[in-house]
Amino acid sequence: MDHTTTREEPAMSSDTEFTALTATFRPELLAHCYRILGSIHDAEDLVQETYLRAWRGFGRFEGRSSIRRWLYKIATMACLTALERRDRRPLPSGLGPPSDDHRVALAQSEPSVAWLQPAPDTLLGIADPAVIVAGRTGVRLAFIAALQLLPARQRAVLTLRDVLAFRTDEVAEILDTTSAAVDSALRRARARLAQAGPVQDDLAEPDEDTRRGLLDAYVDAFTRADPDALVKLLRADVELEMPPIPTWFTGRPAVVGFLTSRVLRSGLWRMVPTHANGQPAVIIHERTDDGRYQPYGIQVLTLIGAQVSRITAFIDPDLVPTFEVAHELTA
Repeated sequence: MDHTTTREEPAMSSDTEFTALTATFRPELLAHCYRILGSIHDAEDLVQETYLRAWRGFGRFEGRSSIRRWLYKIATMACLTALERRDRRPLPSGLGPPSDDHRVALAQSEPSVAWLQPAPDTLLGIADPAVIVAGRTGVRLAFIAALQLLPARQRAVLTLRDVLAFRTDEVAEILDTTSAAVDSALRRARARLAQAGPVQDDLAEPDEDTRRGLLDAYVDAFTRADPDALVKLLRADVELEMPPIPTWFTGRPAVVGFLTSRVLRSGLWRMVPTHANGQPAVIIHERTDDGRYQPYGIQVLTLIGAQVSRITAFIDPDLVPTFEVAHELTA
C-alpha cells in the first residue's frame, strides 16, 4: 500500500501543478487558435489537443521558456499542421460582389465551403465590459476574415507579433525559425492586409450602453417584423451576408427589401442578445410548423456610430449550442 501511494504521489502532484500553471491560459489560447483557423469548433479541438500534448510533455518542460510561450508554441504548431489539410475560411463578401437589388435570385447554399465562423466573447475571455475594449479588436469578424487572406505561416506571425505582442525572437522560437524569417513574413503579412483595406470600423463604435440599447432595439424590430423600426437602426450603406449563401446585399433599400420580403415574419424568430467577436450578436431559433423553436444560427452586428453597418447572419444550427453554453456562463 505504501509503495503504491509513493508511486502515485509524484504523478498526482505533477497533474495538480500542470493545471495550476496552465489553466488560466485556455481562453487566450482559444482566441489565438480561432484567429488562425477561423473556426470556433476547430479552435476548441486544437486547444484540447494543445493541452493534451502539453500534459504529456510536462515532465520534460524544464522552464527554458515561459509556460505561456511554451503553450503558444504547441498551439501554433498544431494549428499550422491542421491548416495543411484545410482551405481558408471565407465570408460571402470575400468571394464575389454584392447585389443592390433585393429581388435577385439567391445563389444555392454552399455547404461544401468551410465558412468563417463567429466566436462567443465568453469563450475568448473578453466578455467583461471592462476589458472588452482592449481585447475585441483582435477577434473582430472583419479582422478574422482579413487574416484568412494570408498564408498560414504569415497568419501565425502576424497574430503573434501584432495581436499578442510577442517579441521577434520569441516568435522565432515558437515557430522554429529565424528572427529574419519572422520579420520578412511580418512585412509581407502587413502589406497583404493593407491591400485588403483597413479594418478600423471598431474605432467609431458607440459606448457600451448605446451598444446594448441598439441591440435590444434591433431584436425588438426583428422579432416584431417591423421594417420601419429596422430602417432607423441601419446605416444607408449597410451590408448583409448570410453564409452559407454566397449572395450578399449592400445598401439599405436592398437589405431592408430582402428582409421584409423574405425573412421578417411576426412570431417566426426567437432571438437572444449576446456578444460574439467583441460585437453585438444574437442567438436565433426558428419556429417550426408545430410551434416548437429549433436552432437556426447566429447574427453578428457591426456598428459604426449608433447604427448597424453590417449584418452577418450565420445560418448554421450547429453554432447555436456553442453560443448557448457560452451565454449561460454570463447569465
